[in-house]
Amino acid sequence: MNRTTRFLASAAAVVALFFTTNVNAQSGDSKATRLGVGLNVGVPTSKGYSLAIGGDLRLQKDFSSNISGMLSAGYTNFSLKDSYGGGSFGMVPVKAGAKVFFAESAYFSGELGAGFGTESGSGTAFLWAPGIGYGFDNGLDLGLRYEGAEFKGASLGQVALRIAYGFKL
Repeated sequence: MNRTTRFLASAAAVVALFFTTNVNAQSGDSKATRLGVGLNVGVPTSKGYSLAIGGDLRLQKDFSSNISGMLSAGYTNFSLKDSYGGGSFGMVPVKAGAKVFFAESAYFSGELGAGFGTESGSGTAFLWAPGIGYGFDNGLDLGLRYEGAEFKGASLGQVALRIAYGFKL
């Protein structure tokens, strides 16, 4: 997927997030704050990588019954295929974003941020991540997202599943 297509897909997701008007109330306290601990497993979309796995902490603040803000930070390890020399590449993603609930517990999400490469000379990437998910009443949260990273002319992406548990603060 080229850079223009990815940009347009992200822009469409963000527009959909902010122009969704037929939404239902999110269950529970509409002004709650939660701290989520998540496990992320992804399939890289970039040539040469076989698996992406990581974890994150996410702070979520409900602004209304259907809109929440998010701040997250974590670590993601991308495994290189043996045919590309093996090894791995690490990244520390730091993102901010929003969730818009379009049904009782189902949501669209969008995040923007920076990915800090852990390898010498890898630099910092611009990150963007549109997604969809479902938050259960017991604190469990399941999400599916595309996450793209743009490093100095090189792209790295993944389709990732996030399994998390959120603690009310």
